[in-house]
Amino acid sequence: MISNEELEHRAEITLDTCGGIQPMHMAFYGISIRYSAERALAAFELYDYLAQENADPASQISAVQEAVGHVGALSRYFWPSTAGKKKTELKQYELKLARGEKLRKQFKITEESPLSDRDLRNAWEHFDEKLDTYVLSNDAGYFFPTPMIESHELADHPVGKIFKLLDPEAECLVLLGKKFFFGPLRTEVERIFAANEQENS
Repeated sequence: MISNEELEHRAEITLDTCGGIQPMHMAFYGISIRYSAERALAAFELYDYLAQENADPASQISAVQEAVGHVGALSRYFWPSTAGKKKTELKQYELKLARGEKLRKQFKITEESPLSDRDLRNAWEHFDEKLDTYVLSNDAGYFFPTPMIESHELADHPVGKIFKLLDPEAECLVLLGKKFFFGPLRTEVERIFAANEQENS
């Protein structure tokens, strides 16, 4: 097994000479990015089908949840987690940040990209913790714990406590009273997927 010292050395060389990704490794990142984008788009297509078939709310929300999970994985290539910074792994930490910057340039992704907003992904990934806070914060009102298909405006009512609501018209998902508009995410994933395909054609 390679030592951490050697990993730090290689990370430093990659940073200094290649800006975060060695040229022969760019294809590996491209394939990985394609996978996440392709899986996200497949889940969105499943959602389209389920919506057209008037499937139950839980199934439709589940498809959006799957898509968002893959979108989250995709976003981490471009905006790596800033957690886990250790003194013994500083160059590896710097490397992942540089890798993200290099990939953003490669795919022409700006800081205004909807992929940079991690709120929706985090809302799903940490739903249990958010639920803890939500129930502690709301001790009165009408609670709707089961998935719903309705207008997102229903979440604006002050006494309604909505856990999971999907508004297909607005492409909005409401989680624990907070609104997330996922349409722009889908558009950005489609653009990245097309750019990746063009790059590798």
